[in-house]
This record gives sequence, C-alpha cells and structure tokens, in this order.
Amino acid sequence: MQSRRLKTNQELIDMKKYIAMLIITVFSTIIMAGDVSRKGTTGADELLIPVGARSIATAGAFVANSQGLEALYYNPAGLAAYQGNGEMMFSYMSYIADINLSYFAASYNDKSLGSVALSVKNLDFGRINVTTETKPDGDGSTYSPTFLTTTLSYAKVVTDRVTAGANLKIIYEKIGNASATGFGVDFGVQYKFDELPLWLGATIKNVGTNMKFTGQDLQRKYYPINNTVDARPVSAEITTEEFQIPSYFELSLAYDAEINDDMKLLTGFNFRNNNVMEDQLQLGVEFSYVDMFFLRAGYDTYLQNTDKNIYDYTLGFGVKYDFTRSLNLTFDYAYRNVNEKAFDANHVFSVKLGF
Repeated sequence: MQSRRLKTNQELIDMKKYIAMLIITVFSTIIMAGDVSRKGTTGADELLIPVGARSIATAGAFVANSQGLEALYYNPAGLAAYQGNGEMMFSYMSYIADINLSYFAASYNDKSLGSVALSVKNLDFGRINVTTETKPDGDGSTYSPTFLTTTLSYAKVVTDRVTAGANLKIIYEKIGNASATGFGVDFGVQYKFDELPLWLGATIKNVGTNMKFTGQDLQRKYYPINNTVDARPVSAEITTEEFQIPSYFELSLAYDAEINDDMKLLTGFNFRNNNVMEDQLQLGVEFSYVDMFFLRAGYDTYLQNTDKNIYDYTLGFGVKYDFTRSLNLTFDYAYRNVNEKAFDANHVFSVKLGF
C-alpha cells in the first residue's frame, strides 16, 4: 500500500512538472510569435506539405500521439510507439495547380534496438512548356521539375511513458539542368501520462543547411559590348542566392476519451510556431467504432491574419481490417478545403499494411 501511495505521489509530481513545462512553453512561443516580415525568404516549401490521410483529416493536430508511419512527418517519436513489427504505407494527394504528391514509407521495429523507417516524398508537376525571351508561348519542348525528399527515421522507447525520435532528410530540387540539395533534421518527443489517457508531444522541424541552385542552365555566353565580327563570346555563370528551409516548433496535447467498450473519441490540439510566417493552431477529432471504422475532422488556422488562411477545415474517414492478430490493412481518405477560388480542394488517399 505504501509503495502504491509513493508511486501515485510521484505520478502527481510528474504530471505537475509536465503541465508546468507546457504552460511555460506555450507562453514563451506566444511571445516569440511567427516572423511575418520574413515571408517568402525560404525555399523548399514542399517540406510544409503534409502527408497521410488520417493526419491530414485531423489537421495535423495529433503530434502528441501519432503512431507508426503516420507519425513520421509529424513527430518521429511516434514511430517507436507502434506495437507491431513494422508497416508499409503509400499515400497519394491531389494537390493544387494540377500538382500531385506521392509518398511511400516502410518501417521495422525492434523492441531492444528501436525503430527505423525510410520514406520518400515526391511532387509530380507534369510536363511544363519551355519558354524563352523570344518565345514566351513556348518553344515546343517541355520539362518536368523534380522535388524529392528522402527521410531516414529512428525512434526508441526511452521509458514506459516517453518515446523520442529523429528524422534525417535529404532535400533535392531539380529544374531543367539546375539543381539544389539540402539536409534537414527533425527531433520529437512524446509523453504518455500514466493514470490519464493524455499525451504531450513536442517537435522541432526542418533544422538544416541552406540550399542553392547550381548547374548548366545557369551558364551563359555573352558578347562584349564593343562586338566585332571576330569577337568571341565570354562565358559566365549566373550566381543564385542561398535560401533557408522552413523550420518550426510544435507543441501538442491529445486526449483519448472512452465512450463505451466499442466507441472512443480522440481529440488533439497542436500549436505551431513558424519562423517565417504566422503561427498556427490546429484542432482535430477522431471518432472510432470497435477500432475498425473511423470518422475524422479538423481545423487549421493562423493566430495572426486569420482571414489569410489558405486551408481551414478538413474531413475524412478510415477503415481498418485485421486479417490476423499480427496483420492488418488500413484505408484512409481525407478532404482538405482550399480557400482559393483558382484551386480545387485537396483529396488524399492512404493505404497502410501493418505486420
């Protein structure tokens, strides 16, 4: 009895400690609000495009308790929270301006060594007409940019209540014969309260190197001003500016309410402190029935200039089927509204195989 009382007292102390940390972090991030004046000064904005139909349907609010491959983009610590041996996942999004996004990930879990995963995100722009100064309507040829992000992830269960993880990203952009390569890292942690169905999560995203375009398409030949018949062209290369990748910090809470033995209601809250744009608040909810059928909704808003939201509400559903105790298949769909009349809404489909 005494040992149980000591354990309960320790749990209360831990809870107060983490709640205090949460309050301090929230107030500190509010004070350091997003720097709107730096808008448009970063590149590699494909890093900001979310993946995974379940997480998009809940507006990315479940940073605190996302698990498995679904967590890689949002909080790599959640990779270690998956209970099976591993997963495979494919996701497809019809993005804006006829751009499509494909995402593939695979993971393996080892209870003693930790969890590892590899993921690839690719943007498909289709074929674009090549235009020049003399042929602004196109010269008859086409090109297709390459925007590819490859991520190696590792996560481990630190204690029975804490998981931590990291992503290492290689960011590659290629337009014609000019390209840029960069590296970025994410760090994340998740904390599960022992006596409450409550999770706390925090991440730091896209901390990395600057990027710069170089390549053959930036090389030019010019003739001297005092051009003569036998003058030879002068070779030169256009020098491009370096650009940063868009980094941000996130703090999240999630609560899992059990309505009865068959039905649960999971709610999530996420605060994002951006370094080059307005801060964001994301709210999400997921209703599940017998851990097989899921209905989801979310809302994403800026904390400043709320009328400038490009995206706001999200909706979605999911179905999970267990073939055996160790093999399951999940299908998820998400709808993300776009507040720009020129673009259609985003539609996201994901398939996951757990084993």
